[in-house]
Amino acid sequence: MKSALLKGHLDAMLLATLEPGPLHGYGVVEELRARSEGTLDLPSGTIYPALHRLERSGLIHGDWSVHNGRRRRTYTITTAGRAALAAQRTEWRGFANVVERVIGA
Repeated sequence: MKSALLKGHLDAMLLATLEPGPLHGYGVVEELRARSEGTLDLPSGTIYPALHRLERSGLIHGDWSVHNGRRRRTYTITTAGRAALAAQRTEWRGFANVVERVIGA
């Protein structure tokens, strides 16, 4: 998938990935890959900076924990993040409908 297509949509996809429950960074990468049936196989260099940006914005919250002797940061969507995701879904659906009307068969 072209990276230009992801621009502006990555944050919403990350928030949606965290919506069902907390995940650590690698879990987010795996969930994106699974939900997209392998189409979104994004490098950690793309995911982690976006997670940090979302955390600084207050849309997700991260906590450090230790799993199997490894220190990991687990991310949870916040109330503000859920509201932002709802707004982004509405915006996306409107945009997708317009694009379909213009370029659809």
